[in-house]
Amino acid sequence: QPAVSMTQFAAKEYTKWLARISEQQFRLPTEAEWEYACRAGTNTRYSFGDDATLLGEYAWFDGNTDGDGTRHVKQKKPNPFGLYDMHGNVAEWVLDGYAPYTPADGAVNGSEQWIRTDQPDPRVVRGGSWELSAESCRSAARMASDYEIWKEYDPNLPKSPWWCTTDPARGVGFRLVRSLKVRTRE
Repeated sequence: QPAVSMTQFAAKEYTKWLARISEQQFRLPTEAEWEYACRAGTNTRYSFGDDATLLGEYAWFDGNTDGDGTRHVKQKKPNPFGLYDMHGNVAEWVLDGYAPYTPADGAVNGSEQWIRTDQPDPRVVRGGSWELSAESCRSAARMASDYEIWKEYDPNLPKSPWWCTTDPARGVGFRLVRSLKVRTRE
């Protein structure tokens, strides 16, 4: 089963641990990298086309899970890049801070590769999940985190930096990217 209910901080700490033990570089993807991987060379609503009635062949979402939790990976069809569960099952953290694509003042966002923010919240979550709608599983769909609500019932008071314990965080996990070339300090 995918690991869920982790904060973005916990996901980043996991990448550091994995990098230390494997001597390879891992990190969360940027929002642009995540969407590129999800779309897999397509320009449609989903990596398999625009027909949401086919989503059940590729994803676990509220239309086929009966609200009973995550599923093991690779039970549905992969996208054209061979990646499984890019739509549904578990929503995934990306590195970016959340900002609307079009700000409230109507200005156009810049062309930054990813949105850096000094604020811990909101962050971006992509992919939809087993408890969200087909619309939330689209390649372009995104959601803003809300740690205050997500930690409302945190049993580890004061609020744990590791776990989110309430809806919708129970459907949030992460996927890592690995650098092909390891950077050195030289």
